[in-house]
Amino acid sequence: MLAYPQIDPVALAIGPLKIHWYGLMYLIGIGGAWLLASYRLQRFDPTWSKEKLSDMVFWVAMGVILGGRLGYVLFYDLQAYVANPLLIFEVWKGGMSFHGGFIGVMLATWWFGKRNGKSFFELMDFIAPLVPIGLGAGRIGNFINAELWGKATDLPWAMIFPTDPAQLPRHPSQLYQFALEGVALFLVLWAFSRKPRPTMAVSGVFALFYGLFRFIVEFVRVPDAQLGYLAFGWLTMGQVLCVPMILGGIGLLIWAYRRPSTAPPITKGAAQ
Repeated sequence: MLAYPQIDPVALAIGPLKIHWYGLMYLIGIGGAWLLASYRLQRFDPTWSKEKLSDMVFWVAMGVILGGRLGYVLFYDLQAYVANPLLIFEVWKGGMSFHGGFIGVMLATWWFGKRNGKSFFELMDFIAPLVPIGLGAGRIGNFINAELWGKATDLPWAMIFPTDPAQLPRHPSQLYQFALEGVALFLVLWAFSRKPRPTMAVSGVFALFYGLFRFIVEFVRVPDAQLGYLAFGWLTMGQVLCVPMILGGIGLLIWAYRRPSTAPPITKGAAQ
């Protein structure tokens, strides 16, 4: 068994002001995405300025934060937030939904594309390879918060989390998700987007592989206590929400490669 590293969730305290590692992970994710987008910008659209790119990253980040928080409220713990609406603002305690953030990103992308002459999937194909940076950073934030831990296990890398009332050795499922949703998904998308791809293909690969990776890890992750298992005695809310992503990703890939191509793919040479 591995010892859980006792990391203070508060990275820096200045009087009453507390800066949490969880919040810093979001800044790392957004900053990393902006840097990678800047690197890829000229091959995406040479007419775009860094200012326009910054505007896009800002609105996408707002989609992540607002969508992620509202998604958690709606999908995972609506009753608690109805009883105490002020809990919505306590984001430093965690409580963000990827699927809610994903919906927020799609809405922000659609809105930004309308204002800047880009189709929805042109922008989504550009944004998709940037997302695993934030996903990976967010899972490290979950690990530091000692939340979203896994089921009990006797594997040699099991950990006892200080937030676990039972104090059982458990799967460090946050690290599994960091490895799959952060590192592996980044490598898949980076490799796939290196060559010319039809519009929608990169978005399809993102949806398919994220859905698969998340679905797999949910088997060893403890479901939210207020929800438990939703279907068949083993499906979690995370798995239920991943099913349409997996099917949608497959559908996008089929559509991308079967429809007639009328324009060169936007991802040509996107990642070098």
